[in-house]
Amino acid sequence: MNHILKMSGTIASTALSLFMFAAPASAATAETVEIRGEVIDTWCYLSGVMGGPDSVTGSAHHTCALWCAAGGIPIGVLAQDGTIYMVLKLEGEDPLAQSDSIMKIQSDVITARGQHYMRDGVNYLVVEKVVTNEGITNVNHNDFGVVPGFAIPKKK
Repeated sequence: MNHILKMSGTIASTALSLFMFAAPASAATAETVEIRGEVIDTWCYLSGVMGGPDSVTGSAHHTCALWCAAGGIPIGVLAQDGTIYMVLKLEGEDPLAQSDSIMKIQSDVITARGQHYMRDGVNYLVVEKVVTNEGITNVNHNDFGVVPGFAIPKKK
């Protein structure tokens, strides 16, 4: 499992480096935006590996989302209109380093101010400031249980 987490972190870091430091023929221009939405685990949300979009958000998927973020999977912000913004950098953090700040906001509904880039149909967000943090407001574990199920601690 550690090997998979390290490899996914390496892949995510490499992709981020290529986006940030490559000199594209037509560079994306930034637009200052303020986005409100839930901080999501992009891998599970976009791949469908753990179920549909409702089961991989909120409190149902919080533990897995923490594991993925710790393993280097990029976080995203799922806006209220369904748009996903891949977060390239969080305020005050090194974009390629592990971040305790990411772990503290995972699954929370936030309002983020920052620079929005769009390239090849993908929305990217460089968060300059988390303006508000409402915490985990999507309490859906009652409907979906805990996803993945093995994340439930065993009683001794």
